[in-house]
Amino acid sequence: MRSVLIVDDEPGIRAVLRGYLEADGFSVSEADSGATALQAIHQSEPDVVLLDVMMPGTDGLETLRQMRTFSDVFVILLTARAEEVDKLVGLAVGADDYITKPFSPREVVARVRTVLRRQRAATEPHNRLHFTDLSIDVDAHTIEARGNPIELTALEFELLVALAGSPGRVFSRQQLLQQVWGYDFYGDDRVVDVHIRNLRNQLGDDAANPEFIATVRGVGYRFIGRPS
Repeated sequence: MRSVLIVDDEPGIRAVLRGYLEADGFSVSEADSGATALQAIHQSEPDVVLLDVMMPGTDGLETLRQMRTFSDVFVILLTARAEEVDKLVGLAVGADDYITKPFSPREVVARVRTVLRRQRAATEPHNRLHFTDLSIDVDAHTIEARGNPIELTALEFELLVALAGSPGRVFSRQQLLQQVWGYDFYGDDRVVDVHIRNLRNQLGDDAANPEFIATVRGVGYRFIGRPS
């Protein structure tokens, strides 16, 4: 049974989401604050965290920043803020998706299922991918760039494998959303740009003079690493 942790300071929202998730076969736990959530994840990591952004004390974004220092669990932000900057900030610090309140509980369940399908996505055409200054072991989920180990989130890893699995191919944002996020992804396709930027930072890749990931203006992205 897959598990979901609901982090929200409003008991009514937690109760509604718990009911829908349990009816769909999930095991559900709850936390009413960021501190409680971090403790729960340390003790028993769930498969997905539904994390409210606007909480008293340690808010959702700070909770997420701290969470990413020790866990790459899938995180879906629940936010009452409609401004896109808030959504992109959340994604930049390690969220996988966001849902704006008010939301449909059925949509939340659908989003949870979408992020979980990434673990089964067919993005492993080769067990190992070797390029000049970059090595990807798909089975071991490890990466080395210029001889140094690189730590990526689960989503960043799948995004890199999707690109590197087809060197030279240009992927549009929509194609990457379909392959990595899932066909029923609901969000803005600019989420791809945020994760590409994070991925480049981790790899030490310069967008202006790329070694691994090139931007094809008006289209999307292409992996340009040279096979070794």
